[in-house]
Amino acid sequence: MLVLQVAIVVLLAIGVVILMVLTVQRESTRDARHRSLAVAQSFAQSPGIAEALKSSDPTAVLQRRAESVRKGSGVDFIVVVDREGIRYTHPLPERIGKDNDEDMSPLLAGRTTQSETSGSLGPQFRAFVPVKDADGTVVGAVSAGVTIENINSRVADQLPAVLGVAAAAVVVTTAGAAVLSRRLLRQTRGLGPAEITRMYEHHDAVLHAAKEGVVIVDADRRLLLANDEAQRLLGLPPDAQGRPVRRLGLAAPTAELLSSGREATDEVHFAGGRLLAVNQRPLDRYGGPSGSVATLRDSTELQVLAGRADAAKARLKVLYDASVGIGTTLDVTRTAEELGEVAVPQFADFVTVDLAEPVLHGEEPLGTEQQLRRIATAGIRNEPPLYPTGELIKFVRSAPQLRSLTSGRAVLEPDLRRAGGFRAQDTERSRRVLDYGIHSLITAPLFARGVVLGVANFWRSEKPEPFEEDDLALAEELVTRAAVCIDNARRYTREHAMAMTLQRSLLPRRLPEQNALDVAYRYLPAQQGVGGDWFDVIPLPGGRVALVVGDVVGQGLHAAATMGRLRTAVRNFSSLDLPPDEILARLDELAQDDDDEGTAESADATIGATCLYVIYDPVERRCAMARAAHPPPALTLPDGTVQFLELPAGPPLGLGGLPFEATELGLPEGSKLVLYTDGLVEHRDRDIDESLDILGSALSQAGPEPDATCGAVIEALLPEFPRDDIALLVARTRALPADRVARWDVPRDPAAVSGMRSAVTDQLDAWGLEEVGFITELILSELITNAIRYATGPIGVRLLLDRKLICEVSDGSSTSPHLRYATDTDEGGRGLFLVAQLAERWGTRYTPQGKVIWSEQPLPAG
Repeated sequence: MLVLQVAIVVLLAIGVVILMVLTVQRESTRDARHRSLAVAQSFAQSPGIAEALKSSDPTAVLQRRAESVRKGSGVDFIVVVDREGIRYTHPLPERIGKDNDEDMSPLLAGRTTQSETSGSLGPQFRAFVPVKDADGTVVGAVSAGVTIENINSRVADQLPAVLGVAAAAVVVTTAGAAVLSRRLLRQTRGLGPAEITRMYEHHDAVLHAAKEGVVIVDADRRLLLANDEAQRLLGLPPDAQGRPVRRLGLAAPTAELLSSGREATDEVHFAGGRLLAVNQRPLDRYGGPSGSVATLRDSTELQVLAGRADAAKARLKVLYDASVGIGTTLDVTRTAEELGEVAVPQFADFVTVDLAEPVLHGEEPLGTEQQLRRIATAGIRNEPPLYPTGELIKFVRSAPQLRSLTSGRAVLEPDLRRAGGFRAQDTERSRRVLDYGIHSLITAPLFARGVVLGVANFWRSEKPEPFEEDDLALAEELVTRAAVCIDNARRYTREHAMAMTLQRSLLPRRLPEQNALDVAYRYLPAQQGVGGDWFDVIPLPGGRVALVVGDVVGQGLHAAATMGRLRTAVRNFSSLDLPPDEILARLDELAQDDDDEGTAESADATIGATCLYVIYDPVERRCAMARAAHPPPALTLPDGTVQFLELPAGPPLGLGGLPFEATELGLPEGSKLVLYTDGLVEHRDRDIDESLDILGSALSQAGPEPDATCGAVIEALLPEFPRDDIALLVARTRALPADRVARWDVPRDPAAVSGMRSAVTDQLDAWGLEEVGFITELILSELITNAIRYATGPIGVRLLLDRKLICEVSDGSSTSPHLRYATDTDEGGRGLFLVAQLAERWGTRYTPQGKVIWSEQPLPAG
């Protein structure tokens, strides 16, 4: 505070100094103007000036005289000029005899002039006065003036005095502010303005918001302050403040106590029809001024509150039970049943819940439904004569349920015998209900997030007292909590259905046709929620097949969408014909990109993804596989031996920074590869090693058929309530017969191409494929010629007769040819274009030894 005051004083002092300097400068300028004019007039009108101007040597007469007057008068120059403006005098002798720069016409006309200009001595204020002879003729002029530099020097001479005065004022003011601040701090006990303001606001707010009356009386026994509660309890008039306590119209004992100032503790006084408990203490005991403070508490209301305590306690218990007992599941029907279990018998004897039909399917009702389906009934006795559970009820307009739906508020029918709308709904049923002893009803709308879901009905029969207005609040609170839980269950049902639909659309609808594997699968969704488990079977070039099983951690739409994205990516990457470890590496990069670009939820789902990728080659009868933190596959050999393949685990997809490692092994024909997700072997009730033992036992006892194997595994391991999705893929290996495979080594000689054409033609004739012989010769000729011309290393040719005719040309080069359009002047570049036109599809596959260029042709019909 003191610093702020000093800063203000310094700013004011600076302003005063600037103002004083400007004032001094203005006064000095005005004095210079007046002095210049006065000196010029005095010199021009002094005796002998006109005669001197007419003499033969005016300078000799006037120069010494002008300098003497200049030094005595305080001006900076006195210059005498003739009618032509030629100087006769000047403080600088070398300027004498030269032309003056002043316009002489006003002077010759007899007028005096003043101006601020820049002369031979610099910027200056000067005055010109004409000199007249005895007959009034102008014979010359006198100029006197002061330079601006001289004026500024005078101001500078006065500046120390001005600054001294300002400094003294600052010192005196600061000292006074310090003394005043110290005194204020002592009086306010060290509190600053902000603390004092805040304390006053809090004191005022607390005083007037308190539920106890507060009365302060000063030493003269006048009312100093009474808060709002005290004015209400004592019935004080609006102008009571400042008046003597005995003149406020209070009861004599109360007025005597307040005016006496004596100490009192819980004295009971009657005032305004109320019993008041009064406590009074003197103020000076705590260092305050003389007077007293009294507090007033209305003890009459305590009796009323005590009477309602039991009812409030019962209501609180019902609400507590509702908070922990309603919404334990995400099932709409079960949530409605929980509402009845909470309310019976604590609040009602019977409870029924009616919902709009769309709510049961997860849809949002239109809000105009007059037909509701009863989905839950709870009561102290079974089979009351109310509408049974499951019945679709069409309510009439006057029915309490429809009135509640229309108004959005709970409707109370304290006496059903007088409720015409209740009887109009179903005359016969209402008669049986009344005969059963049900006599009172509260129906409340189930309203959540702007959607009316249905109504809840609370009925009384055993309790003789009917529902009251106070019961409406409890009923609405119960229904509000239940409505939110029912709506959560409805939204979950909708999201679950959407996720299931999305999940089914993203999973394979049917397995592709291929000859390498006999494949069977099972996909079992979780009982609650939709997970991200997935699988796929992907035919690859060369008769090979890829098997993929993956799992996205989490449930819901994000998990299903992430699963679809990964499955699509695997299919795209598989078209590049990459080994398993490179496929997983690219999936890992994709997951990291999703982590950078996607939302936190989708990123978490991708980071938690696992995958197992397997490639089986029926020609070589070998299998290559790699996994990303996925459970290892099981292998059942033809003799029934079961192995769990120990593959390098690898990190989960999306983690990044660690490589994946592929494992390759040979498989005898008839072996079964079993791929699965963790939902099959991870159970809350048993260890994973135990689950793997059960899996191995089931596989060893299962028959050779993959479908039967799937059934045996599911029967052995499926839990009663699956908490996670289960994906199971069983593939039995086949081998491409040796008579359907042909291989040749090709010398690096263009002449060898013709020999290869002949050998291929003979092989196709042996297979009965004479119709495609010409096209196959053209394709192989182009591929072999390209390999001889551009590639390195040994060249090999392989023909495979599978579902399609597959031609493969291998070499030791890692460069892949590219399809392009050849121009008219190009000698080459048309070979691959020809291959692309003749083959159904073609591509390149890289191997550790180089690459393989392959093509596929459909087999002739029949």
